[in-house]
Amino acid sequence: MSKLAAIALATSTMVAVGAAHAEDIKLGILFGFTGPLESITPPMARSAEMAIKEVSDSGALLDGSTVTPVRADSTCGDAAAATAAAQRLVTADHVNAIIGADCSGASAAVLQAVARPNGIVMVSPSATSPALSTAPDDGLFFRTAPSDARQGVVMADVLMKAGLKSVAVSYSNSDYGKGLDEAFEPAFKAAGGTITISAPHEDGKADYSADVGALASAGGDALVVIGYVDQGGKGIIQAATDSGAFSKFILSDGMYGNSLIKAIGAPLEGSIGIIPGAEGEGHTKFLTMAKAAGVDGTSSYTGESYDAAALIMLAMEAAKSSKSADFKGKIMQVANGPGEKILPGELAKGLKLLSEGKPIDYEGATAVKLIGPGEASGSYRIYTIKGGTQVTDYYE
Repeated sequence: MSKLAAIALATSTMVAVGAAHAEDIKLGILFGFTGPLESITPPMARSAEMAIKEVSDSGALLDGSTVTPVRADSTCGDAAAATAAAQRLVTADHVNAIIGADCSGASAAVLQAVARPNGIVMVSPSATSPALSTAPDDGLFFRTAPSDARQGVVMADVLMKAGLKSVAVSYSNSDYGKGLDEAFEPAFKAAGGTITISAPHEDGKADYSADVGALASAGGDALVVIGYVDQGGKGIIQAATDSGAFSKFILSDGMYGNSLIKAIGAPLEGSIGIIPGAEGEGHTKFLTMAKAAGVDGTSSYTGESYDAAALIMLAMEAAKSSKSADFKGKIMQVANGPGEKILPGELAKGLKLLSEGKPIDYEGATAVKLIGPGEASGSYRIYTIKGGTQVTDYYE
C-alpha cells in the first residue's frame, strides 16, 4: 500500500469512527399542556427547546450528535396521566432524559414509577414541593427551581414588609399547595403575623362562593392565594372579587400569569406576587434571545426551563455519554463549577471547554446554583400588579 493510500485509509477510518460516535439524542419535555397551568406551559416548553436547538445546531455535543425534543402532557394535576406519558417517553420514544415534570405531584409520581425503575434523569424547572427534597431518587432528580421551603419564608417576609400582618389563606389541595402552605404558615407566625383561616380549595370546581364565604367570615388584611393560575386559584379570586370579600391578594408563584390579569382585571390592582427569578447578565441575555425567538421570556419558569435542558446536555458532554447512569453525577459539577462561567447563548462554548477536559460554571438564565439534593438555592422576584401588568419591586 502506498503512503498516500495509507493516509487516505486512516483519514476515512477516523471520519467513520467520529460518525459512529454521533447519535440522535432525545429529550422528553413533560409539562402540563392541558390542566391548571396550561397557559404558562407553552413558553416553558419553547424555552427548553431554545436550548436544545442551540446545542443541536452547534454540532458541539458528543462528536456532532443532534438533539430532538419530544413533548408529552403531564396534565399537571393527574399523577396517573403523567406517569403514563412519562412511560411512553421512555419505552416508545426512548428519551435519554426528561425535562420535567412541571408540577410537584406529577414529578413525585413520575420519579418513583418511571425515572427510578428505568434509571432516567429528570430535571424539573418548576416542581417546588419541599417533599421532593427528601424523596428517594437514586441521584436522578434535579430541579432548577427552589423549594417552597424557601418560598414560604420569603412570602412571610414580603407580607411583613408590606404591613400585612393578618391574612386569610386559600391553598390548592395538592402536593404543591399543601407544601407551600406548610412552609408559609409557621414562617408568618414566627414573624408576628396572624392567620385568620387556612383552608384548602379543590381545583376544577364551577363555584367557589362557599369557599370564599368561609374566608370572608374569618377576614384579614389580605387573602393569600396559593394555587394554580388556570384553575382553583383563579376561581377563588374571581369569587372573592365578585362578592367584594377581599380587595388585596397575595399571589404565590403558581398564580403568576397574564391569563389571570385578563380574567380578573382591575380588582387585581395593587396585589402582590412572588415568583422565582434572578437579575443579572444571564437573565438579560436570555430575555433578548427569547424575544428574538418569539418566546415570552418573562412568563413563569421560562429561564428555569432553558437551564434545565442546558444542564442535561452539558452534563452529557462532561460525562462523554448520553446515558443517564453516566451523566447524572456531572449535573452538579457543571452547575456549580469552579470553572469558566457560561451564559445563555454560550452553550457551544461550554461544550467545547468540556470536550477539552476544562471545567465550567453554568450560570445560565437564572444564576444557577444547585444545593443539597440537587435543587436551586434560588432567588425570588417580588412584584405588584399595576396598570394591568406585573411590575418588579425587588428581588430577594
